[in-house]
Amino acid sequence: MNLRLKSIFAIIVGTAIMGFGINAFNIPNHLAEGGITGISIIIKLLMPVFDQGMVYFILNVPLFILGWKVLGRTAFIYTIIGTSSLSLFLSLFANVFPLPLSDKLLASLYAGVTVGAGLGIIFRYGGTTGGVDIIARLLQKYMGISMGKTLFFGDMLVIGASLIYLSIESAMYTLVAVFIAARVIDFFQDGAYAGKALTIISDHAQEIARKILEVGRGVTILSGRGAYSGSAKEVVYVVVSRNEIMRFKSIVQEVDPHAFVVVNDVHEVLGEGFTFDENKQPLREQ
Repeated sequence: MNLRLKSIFAIIVGTAIMGFGINAFNIPNHLAEGGITGISIIIKLLMPVFDQGMVYFILNVPLFILGWKVLGRTAFIYTIIGTSSLSLFLSLFANVFPLPLSDKLLASLYAGVTVGAGLGIIFRYGGTTGGVDIIARLLQKYMGISMGKTLFFGDMLVIGASLIYLSIESAMYTLVAVFIAARVIDFFQDGAYAGKALTIISDHAQEIARKILEVGRGVTILSGRGAYSGSAKEVVYVVVSRNEIMRFKSIVQEVDPHAFVVVNDVHEVLGEGFTFDENKQPLREQ
């Protein structure tokens, strides 16, 4: 096993944020939630005598077996920690921080951000909170499907079932909260070190690369060939932070106004200049 205290701490923090969001925004504003959490909310609202945290934990027990068989021992332990701590915080924060809002849209936005942030932290550090989270992690692992999208579409079933106590208006606001949560989850999954990638095709590739190096960014020159002319081309490839994009586009335009430039979103960047200390590492090609 490769358990890390940092991951365990992050999972607990994530479940605390999620537990707070559900008790502060979802329940007092009559907003449902997807997955096992949503089912526990339905039971809580229909039968207030039951403790939501305990109901949530009991509903997850059958899914622990699936998690054991397919996630491995370490991920399974993280799942137990996530499920147990979320159950604890759902009970601990019950009726402690209710924030009923007159604006349902604002309530759904806050609910989506807090639940999404909590789940995003949990997922980023290898944990789950059981239930649909286990299925979402499996689909991401074996099929490459975004966890946020899996949770969003899978939760529709539970939200549909919540119409037994929700009005159609509340259900629609719940969809807004779930959608926002899915986007926030993907943000945490993609990573904070996002940027832009520039692919530059120019007859002055060497000069463009030199100027990029002068401002402190690593650059790679790739070999290409024009399909129509058959002539060899040099392609400059560089990844920059979002706030640097205009600066580097200006450099290209200054050297070669006729350069062909493609700008792509980069959802996660690992390595020198982004996650390494540039002062301690020599500059290398990307």
